Amino acid sequence: MRRWLADGCMDAIFAGSVSRLHHDKLLDLTIIHGDGTTTAAKKGGDNLGYSGHKHLKGDKVVALCDRHFNVIAPFITAAGNRNESPLLRDALPRLSQIARAIGMDLQGTIVSLDGAYDCRANRKAIFNRGMVPNIPENSRGRKNTKRGRKQRFEQAIFEERFRTIERVFAWEDKFRRLLLRFERISDVHYALKTHAYTMINLRHYC
Repeated sequence: MRRWLADGCMDAIFAGSVSRLHHDKLLDLTIIHGDGTTTAAKKGGDNLGYSGHKHLKGDKVVALCDRHFNVIAPFITAAGNRNESPLLRDALPRLSQIARAIGMDLQGTIVSLDGAYDCRANRKAIFNRGMVPNIPENSRGRKNTKRGRKQRFEQAIFEERFRTIERVFAWEDKFRRLLLRFERISDVHYALKTHAYTMINLRHYC
């Protein structure tokens, strides 16, 4: 499996699932929902970090999905103790890359995220790709009240994430091999996670 991942086979299979969904008009890209999740490591391994707020050692991923619960971009990974906010700036180029490859148009797409991603760099990265951020303003860490007009934010769009990206993560937990990370080698674990997201995308054809 490490050889398959190194050859890009698992990524190619995943990209093929997104392309098939796009061809069959099963994607709804008016809104993209994103979030991060942390997986506990049962046996340790590489690319792990201690996640203080959850008191576990594991790794973290940030994934993006459409309004029909389809994962549309390869996930971004980091150690569990990493802040997930900067990971978004790594996920967006990969989203743009797969969009170009299959002919998806993301101009004007709304990117809905939670308050953990509220920062100028993330908003700028979204705007630079022709998309519109929908992120609640996060007042934590600010000594003074932010001046000027408030950023655009629609609560109804934000609440939709609980029926989309959170459902995708719940489906992911149905794969017992991914509920806890048993593999010490990150490449094997990420290959299994990519395979799980591919199966979630292809559920329409079952």
